Amino acid sequence: MDERPITPNVQDTEKALEAGLRPTDWDGYFGQTTVKENIQILIEAAKQRDEALDHVLLYGPPGLGKTTLATIIARQMGVNLKITSGPAIERAGDLAAILTNLRRGDLLFIDEIHRLGRAVEEVLYPAMEDYALDIVIGKGPSARNIRLKLPPFTTMGATTRLDLLASPLRDRFGAIFRLEFYSPQELQQIVGRSAAILAVPIQPDGAFEIAKRSRGTARIANRLLKRARDFAQVRADGVITKTVAQEALELMNVDPLGLDDLDRKVLHSIIEKFGGGPVGLETIAASISEESSTIMDVVEPYLLQLGFLARTPRGRVATPHAYAHLGLAVPDRPEQPSLF
Repeated sequence: MDERPITPNVQDTEKALEAGLRPTDWDGYFGQTTVKENIQILIEAAKQRDEALDHVLLYGPPGLGKTTLATIIARQMGVNLKITSGPAIERAGDLAAILTNLRRGDLLFIDEIHRLGRAVEEVLYPAMEDYALDIVIGKGPSARNIRLKLPPFTTMGATTRLDLLASPLRDRFGAIFRLEFYSPQELQQIVGRSAAILAVPIQPDGAFEIAKRSRGTARIANRLLKRARDFAQVRADGVITKTVAQEALELMNVDPLGLDDLDRKVLHSIIEKFGGGPVGLETIAASISEESSTIMDVVEPYLLQLGFLARTPRGRVATPHAYAHLGLAVPDRPEQPSLF
């Protein structure tokens, strides 16, 4: 579902532009106050001791700034940044090649670290813990194990699924932080900064209108800003006002709370086809011809945050807030008989 304007996943066509909007220092990084303060303390302590930064693990929904944090940390530490991802490291030899090219203090950022293969993880364990690389030379009875020393370096992992990360790997990270969704006010600052970089005239209320429809995600805010910029250029006088932002986002079927057609299809399916729930995830996915992973990873987190959806042991349930948002009447549910 990467064609959705409110998908938090990065799209191939916007990678270059997104990199240009990414802040490189703390002044341009808004939100995530607690995480930012903790990381600043880690950096200052490591610099005072002249040591490599402790291994850091970031987790949370996509589009909240994990790669941006890696960029800022490397810049603050004055070290090189090597960026890769779990799916890109297919064999243990691939990781070994990366590790042997690191210099003292360098930062190795592994996105989607939960998708590392087990054989690759086995190579990473001693590298993180002992700064050593174990290599097996030869085969059979004549095989020999050689341990190569690595310079002290920092592994920074990023994942959207902490539950899929192997416990031995998770335990080797000295600092683990969760990135939270941004507030509309924080996203307004992000939109204002991005608009200045893109040389897009925007009014504060226009920036706030984009911010409050961005599902608490910085990547979505920047994407909607670019769409609003195009609309303002073609249909208005080039300035993004509140009215222009509203018209642009309504044209994309993004409502005032940031919900799009897929979000509404999920809610309508639960309410109209299954009486408001409870209903299982696979059943919802089949009823709207969508992948269950898309619903669980992309749609549900925001609906849960809004309080439109509840997870129960028996399945998903639409809340009265969801009925109200869709303009539907909440049905009268018979009271469950008491067990006592």
